[in-house]
Amino acid sequence: MARMSAPDSAPSAPTPATPFERIGGEPRIRQLVDRFYDLMDLEPGYAELRASHGTTLDDARDKLFWFLCGWLGGPDHYQSRFGHPRLRARHMPFSIGILERDQWVACMDQAMGEVDVPDDLRARLNESFMGTADWMRNRGG
Repeated sequence: MARMSAPDSAPSAPTPATPFERIGGEPRIRQLVDRFYDLMDLEPGYAELRASHGTTLDDARDKLFWFLCGWLGGPDHYQSRFGHPRLRARHMPFSIGILERDQWVACMDQAMGEVDVPDDLRARLNESFMGTADWMRNRGG
């Protein structure tokens, strides 16, 4: 009996199913969040956004990391600690206008570029971030 030959090309690895997996899991999300807040501290173009965060960013770093892990399809660290995110309600104490919205989205886009989030995923996330950030606005300007 003749032996079957192997196919010329091996099957490609399956594409990761979630944005969480595509980004690279918790270590890469931590890297993204840390770069986002580092940029907020370093770049003058994000001054108003930075001013809205108080004196330290440590608490915000952890909360955004925990939230993004679950939102991107990974472990629900945020919900296990705090329950439903209630994003708009939790952000009501902060003055969020068009400037803060735009700076948040620009800062996150820059961070995603610097940590090499794949371009197609980066575009999808930017669209989602802009929609959410616009929904979070609680003042006109």
